[in-house]
Amino acid sequence: MFTARRWWEHKGLQIGLLAVVVGSAWTLRQTQGTILLEIYQGITRPLQILQPGISPEERIRDARFMELQTRIVDLESQNQKLQSLLGYAEKDQGSAKPVLARVVGRSADHWWQQVTLNRGKNAGIQEGFIVKADGGLVGLVESVTPNTSRVLLVSDLKSQVGVTISRTAAKGVLRGDSSAEGVLEFYEKVPNVKVGDLISTSTYSQKFPAGLSVGRVKSLDLKKLPASVAKVELFPPIRYLDWVTVYPKPENTDPEKPNVTNQQSQESN
Repeated sequence: MFTARRWWEHKGLQIGLLAVVVGSAWTLRQTQGTILLEIYQGITRPLQILQPGISPEERIRDARFMELQTRIVDLESQNQKLQSLLGYAEKDQGSAKPVLARVVGRSADHWWQQVTLNRGKNAGIQEGFIVKADGGLVGLVESVTPNTSRVLLVSDLKSQVGVTISRTAAKGVLRGDSSAEGVLEFYEKVPNVKVGDLISTSTYSQKFPAGLSVGRVKSLDLKKLPASVAKVELFPPIRYLDWVTVYPKPENTDPEKPNVTNQQSQESN
């Protein structure tokens, strides 16, 4: 009897604490913690009352302020883009006065094929007009309405642009690749060209004036049959077009003059 009493004196406190812990755990499980939540809210509620919160009027003012800030940032960005585009147009000596237009429509299914501009016949734009942006040639006006224009981009698979290598005057046809790159098919089997050469529209083109910047040779395949080809990095920001300039179509009389090799290549395609 004496031994049991001494054991209880030593272990009784530990057993009691263990019973409290087990009981608390069982209670939390059954109540899913609602008791603790009530205790926490009871303790913190006086502190929340003492601390001033944000009133609905202040939240509305903050929302209006953020809206105005967003509009200001957007307007500043648009202003910078317009200034850059105007500077680009002013440097383009010898061209007719351009029409500034903004891209207002672009289908996710035809992202690299076409865009819609917010200017049309009422602004003097006609089918066949040239569309440019910072970096050079963007495309060709394909159709117009009184207030809109649809542009066929140089990145469209249907697009064909007569181009020349600025360094050597080697010529070919640039085709769209539905990406920020194009495929250049040369008229010559072994053209004088290397990676990094700059490309512009050629003097043979009926659709575009000569000398418009297009891009840069990114890679070469001189063993391709029936004609050598090159991958071209396009300079204009086709991926994220915003503002563009639209010019009247040229009055060139010289047609595109591909050689027999290129004609065979077109027939095979």
